[in-house]
Amino acid sequence: MITVEKALQTILENARGFEVEEVPFLESVGRVLKEDIVADRDFPPFNRVAMDGIAINHRFFEYGVRDFKIEGVQPAGSPQEKMENAAHCYEVMTGAVLPENTDTVIRYEDLEIDTLMAKVVLDEVEQGKNIHKQGSDRQQGAVLIPKNRIITAAEIGVLATVGKSMVTVSKVPKVMIVSTGDELVEVDQIPEAHQIRRSNAFTLVSLLEKLQIKAETSHITDDKEQLKEKIGEYLKKYDALLFSGAVSKGKFDFLPEVLEELGVEKLFHRVAQRPGKPFWYGIAEGKSVFAFPGNPVSTYVNCLAYFYPWFAKSAGFELKEETVILGEDVAFKPNLTYFLQVKIEIRYGHLVATPIRGNGSGDLASLTQADGFIQLPQGQTEFKKGETHSFIRYRY
Repeated sequence: MITVEKALQTILENARGFEVEEVPFLESVGRVLKEDIVADRDFPPFNRVAMDGIAINHRFFEYGVRDFKIEGVQPAGSPQEKMENAAHCYEVMTGAVLPENTDTVIRYEDLEIDTLMAKVVLDEVEQGKNIHKQGSDRQQGAVLIPKNRIITAAEIGVLATVGKSMVTVSKVPKVMIVSTGDELVEVDQIPEAHQIRRSNAFTLVSLLEKLQIKAETSHITDDKEQLKEKIGEYLKKYDALLFSGAVSKGKFDFLPEVLEELGVEKLFHRVAQRPGKPFWYGIAEGKSVFAFPGNPVSTYVNCLAYFYPWFAKSAGFELKEETVILGEDVAFKPNLTYFLQVKIEIRYGHLVATPIRGNGSGDLASLTQADGFIQLPQGQTEFKKGETHSFIRYRY
């Protein structure tokens, strides 16, 4: 049995870089950007009017001029016009190009307009006021979005602005999620007294969808030959396999034996943690096999604690680390890392975690009451209120 830290290190050492592909920019949300996005021109691309009002040549205001004849109008979206008489003014609209021969914008609120004359009612006007200067945000060639960023709506706006209709992103792996066990029936079936509906596989599907992975699912009964045949096919076709069940020490837990016979190299089996101790991990020709125990909370936490970091390392981005403050004393005597389900609230500006009292790793419903898992380290039996620990969030 290995530690949580060693298990994670082993998995990350076997992360694989994914290939890249080009996709339409509107389909890239949630994907990992694999190219630097640079400004194709200055931002803004011209001296941009920031307020509705008039544009003047500031030196005439300094000379004491307060009444300016309106020479013309510069609407947004029109080519730049030139003010011929430097002592005049131009009416300008927000977003318009600043007219040539002007250098300051005065708001309508600070003016009195009478037909073709604009009277400034301010004693002082700063030169360059209300102008968004060309290149003041970013200059042409500047990196606007660095690669390895997860694309959000904010990035979509920038991609559109620089004309990136197609964008290079990391490919998502092909993943098969496999549930095992004769006791499982499909969601739309009525189970017998000795059966339960198949749920873990769909929990994993949803967890992977948050990573933009559209996983496929399969169910295999507790038959060794059938397991071997189907898993052998999946190893050829998919980049990663996720199993739920059949990795403990039960009489029908054939999975470790089957994987070994199929040439999957076992890198560890059993991790010093609760829940999820029987976790099995191996590799075959660069492909990763995650075999989680069948209890639902075990499957859930192992996916978040191990598959998520593997995917992030493979795709080239970093998962955000988060810590929370323990809201009450906790005692845990086994010499294991404890992934404790907690509810999060903000107290005095701090994230505070309150433990959720479930009925063990088989209590699927308890997941709906929690916001995530606080990771309490191995080797400590008493955890005091006010201590800070790592937090794995799944509810926002």
